[in-house]
Amino acid sequence: MRRALLPVVVVALAVAAPAYAHHSFAAEYFEDQHITIEGELVQFEYRSPHAWVHVMAKSESGEPERYSAEWFSATRLKSQGITPETLKIGDHLILGGAPGRKAAEHRLHLKSIERPSDGWKFAGRGGPR
Repeated sequence: MRRALLPVVVVALAVAAPAYAHHSFAAEYFEDQHITIEGELVQFEYRSPHAWVHVMAKSESGEPERYSAEWFSATRLKSQGITPETLKIGDHLILGGAPGRKAAEHRLHLKSIERPSDGWKFAGRGGPR
């Protein structure tokens, strides 16, 4: 009987691990605040558990700074029509979202993204607009 239960326990732990490992965005970001970053795309990491959009933007002092925006998973983005080819290096983007709790890290939890050159927009759960 014990040997029969071992595979069940292993599968149960494997399924529970990703749910346990997932963090709360509120632990990393000020979800009650909103900032806007405008800059040029330097990297688009289309992956799970979360995709990342990296842009070079001007800081308050006017110096170029790299900002990183945490987005949905690649699976969720794909279901909303976003592919690794949707964003291209050099695209001018406007990102909106919740700022990171550590300002020096220049991070945000991405809520909206816009590419003014062609009018492409993504706003929250509704997908591209």
